[in-house]
Amino acid sequence: MKSVIICDMEGVIQKMNKGAAEMFGYDPKELIGIKRVSLFSPGEIVLQNVLGWLEKADKDGENNIKTNFIRKDGSTFGAEITITPNFANGKDKPQTGYCGITKELEDRVNIPIKFTTKIIKGIAITRGGFTLASILPMMIVAYILSFYNILNLLNAFISILGVICLHIFSNLYNDFFDVSYGSDEENKDYFNVGSKSLILRGAQISGGSRAIELGLTTLKKTSSLGNIMLFLSIICLLILSFNSYMVTGSSSNVFMMSLIGATGVFLGFFYTAKPLRLSARKGLGELTIFLAFGPLLTLGSMFSMSNISIDLNSSIIQTIFFIGIPLGLLTTNILFINQFPDYESDKKTGKNNLVVIFGKKISRWIYLISNSLIFVTLLSFIKVMPSEFPFFNKPPFYVGLFCLLVYALYISVGLIKKYNSRDLVFYNIQTIYFQIIFCIVLIISFYL
Repeated sequence: MKSVIICDMEGVIQKMNKGAAEMFGYDPKELIGIKRVSLFSPGEIVLQNVLGWLEKADKDGENNIKTNFIRKDGSTFGAEITITPNFANGKDKPQTGYCGITKELEDRVNIPIKFTTKIIKGIAITRGGFTLASILPMMIVAYILSFYNILNLLNAFISILGVICLHIFSNLYNDFFDVSYGSDEENKDYFNVGSKSLILRGAQISGGSRAIELGLTTLKKTSSLGNIMLFLSIICLLILSFNSYMVTGSSSNVFMMSLIGATGVFLGFFYTAKPLRLSARKGLGELTIFLAFGPLLTLGSMFSMSNISIDLNSSIIQTIFFIGIPLGLLTTNILFINQFPDYESDKKTGKNNLVVIFGKKISRWIYLISNSLIFVTLLSFIKVMPSEFPFFNKPPFYVGLFCLLVYALYISVGLIKKYNSRDLVFYNIQTIYFQIIFCIVLIISFYL
């Protein structure tokens, strides 16, 4: 008995023969046009091997592999599969996907899992790479505090560590609730980077981490790890509170960082948790992300990293608040553009985000407006703060800002053209890059 399965370029199953249905134990109606072939492989093998196998098949025209597969009932078996590129419209046209012909082996196959794959697995489960959205704004705040000569390096380190834990806590519980409520199961159109980006290779950039679906973890382990991350973030807060009090001789900073930290936990948990489920409440999800990764993050960082007690009437609070606005918009844009591929599933499961409310066609202009506001708010900030930050008047900063503006327009135009296409994934990737590059340019300009 041989299994024959044809999938598109993203792995979505297009055709399967009777042998495939019998071998894997699925009714074709459960899979065709709905599920991806990664469903048949253990998660660690998907992370470690699959992209390489496909690339070899593209290069050589065929790739023969011995691996292990998973049936619907959860049992595993050894198999030999031949992967070939598929050209449904003719070899003179672009590739349309892959064909896999599989025969079952008597014994399971030993596929060693590398240590690096274990690390990648941890990053995939926690979506740890996205913690850069927290780390980079905190680095900007740290530099501003150093400019005022009020930065405590130890507290800066502990603050960043604590926020990383809090960010991962939010990521894990977002996955937990989206799987529990059926949002991830309903999502058939999510984006995976695949081999389209060297830096983000294989990353999930919409539709959750898919870690539970791939068998990398379980629902119970996801919530347990989330609780551990929350516990670690609280430990960091306690250490910060003690050190802040010892350094400043005041509990003012402790109170403010604790208040903002508690707000962050609340927003991170109820972003997807019922009864609030902010991500489903007509724009409150976007507002939550903006506040959590913008003004709340920058203000919280200021109170936790400072070596003096911050007066609530101090001008530095205004400075830190306003620099948080463009930084918050950068992260909100990542969330926003990722809502485009998730539109259908979000609509079916009642996740009434802005893209669902306004539709894809109108929402592409909201993205352009948001991108524009990043520069408008930053330039407004510069206009009122030139005496305190003379480096904003230097040519390197404006050269960098102009290049970023061109980059932002390029991404916006791409979304406007490709908003209803699978090619949009390129601009989802560029939106992530844009946030990283924007923060790095801002930090470098400070030093130049």
